[in-house]
Amino acid sequence: MNTEHIKELFSTVKQRRPLVHHITNQVTINDCANVTLAIGASPVMAVSTEEMEDMIKLADALVINFGTINDALYAAMIRAGRAANKKGIPVILDPVGVGATRYRTEKAYGFLQLVKVNIVRGNSSEVNALIGGEATTRGVDAGELSISNEELALQASKKLNAITVISGKQDVVANDEQIIRIDNGHEWLTNVTGTGCMTGSLIGSFSGATDDWFAAAVAGMSVMSLAGERTKKQLKESDGIGTFRVKLMDEIFQMTGQIWAEEVRLS
Repeated sequence: MNTEHIKELFSTVKQRRPLVHHITNQVTINDCANVTLAIGASPVMAVSTEEMEDMIKLADALVINFGTINDALYAAMIRAGRAANKKGIPVILDPVGVGATRYRTEKAYGFLQLVKVNIVRGNSSEVNALIGGEATTRGVDAGELSISNEELALQASKKLNAITVISGKQDVVANDEQIIRIDNGHEWLTNVTGTGCMTGSLIGSFSGATDDWFAAAVAGMSVMSLAGERTKKQLKESDGIGTFRVKLMDEIFQMTGQIWAEEVRLS
């Protein structure tokens, strides 16, 4: 892992300002747009099936999030995904809640059959369900698995032929050749709706600015974890989760390659 390359990506994103097309969770869509802007990229949140191909012609990355999936959104996702594959831009899939219901699980399997996904980001239960494991998802929350996130990420990356990012107490990024563990973070990140969705947007922002999508996945995941850690350290004793949520976006906005390189913990 070339950490110097990731350090430089922060400036590259701001210089290139990649356009990240989202078909994402309606609960967190505003946060996803704002975090994309905060890191230096440009968001678009178009959902109309009829404009997918035209929008993808302009885009540098596509983020698909299953959080509030329905038939109309799914049709748009398929059209956007196939157009992105044709153009050669990265497709990032966040399989929110996959494994919780038959509907979204079957839609996820169908999506993988029709669209080549380049990066998958989810919690351990969602990723496990995505590769056919026994479902342990409770809504959008992860259940307990008998294997480590490292082992699961490696299995998923091979089975899906995609870079796999698993968030948890220790975040993991894997492909066929390497696996990186991120040791930053704070448990309060799990108490803010949308931090996972926003991480998908961060990954999309970095991957839209480079051909090294593995580095982009590490960058996006680690920025969220590091920002959460830095945010909690600066809070006063009387501050609560609302203050944490606001200051988290500030930390992401102020994140630089130099800060990242000095404070990220990768192994």
